[in-house]
Amino acid sequence: MNWLTDHKLPVGAYAESVVDWLTGNLTAVFDAITAGLESFIDGILFVLERPHPLVIVAAFCLIAWASRRSVAIVAFTLFGLLLIINLGFWRETTQTLALVLAATTVSMLVGVPLGIAAARREWFYAGLRPVLDLMQTIPTFVYLIPALILFGLGVVPGLVATVIFALPAPIRLTRLGIVSTPRQLVEAGDAFGATPLQRLFKVEIPYALPQIMAGLTQTIMLSLSMVVIAALVGAPGLGVPVLRALNQINVGMGFEAGLAIVLLAIILDRLFPGSEGTR
Repeated sequence: MNWLTDHKLPVGAYAESVVDWLTGNLTAVFDAITAGLESFIDGILFVLERPHPLVIVAAFCLIAWASRRSVAIVAFTLFGLLLIINLGFWRETTQTLALVLAATTVSMLVGVPLGIAAARREWFYAGLRPVLDLMQTIPTFVYLIPALILFGLGVVPGLVATVIFALPAPIRLTRLGIVSTPRQLVEAGDAFGATPLQRLFKVEIPYALPQIMAGLTQTIMLSLSMVVIAALVGAPGLGVPVLRALNQINVGMGFEAGLAIVLLAIILDRLFPGSEGTR
């Protein structure tokens, strides 16, 4: 077996050379991306932090009622957000929420069109599937290192890592919804003279909407699961007190910050109808 280990393929060297080339030739591009994403997140933070916290709580309760028409969900939303304020994690919660909303927006804007393209072109999905498998299985810290080098310390590398981790969900579920459209519906659209674009927006996407909404919910949950990882590269939010509690072996702080993350995750999950009951 020595001959196999003595002739190691320079995979790591190749990866390092690619990152070096990117930092040496495309620095301006990555700086522009960083500035744009930071502005986007700052805009979300402005909306969340400018009003009084109780105004934001009331807005979330109204969204919960408009979305689900359930008194229980509205009551849980009210209780959960008031408990987060009581625990003293409101600012960290708004920072985490801004990161999650930004990552979800980017993931859906990229994932839904790619999912539609993958449903329309089988050869495209055949090439895309190994990439999606890699994105879902590769350890987060592996691509967090080049993200940190390319985008610097702060919220942007955390956002990029979150998008890489969450992006496969909307792509796969959008494709699944499109390809699951009954053949009879597609043929009916064709019989009425619908163009491919009209068939997509009037037949396939409406039928696939429950799967797309399930992809949205999955993206939100996957983004929240990256909160602590994002804090390792300087992203603010609820991951910071979790890391601080870990370093200090502070059980109380860790439990309170973890509880805030769980409450936020449940509230966001309840705000959006999943695949059940939406078709």
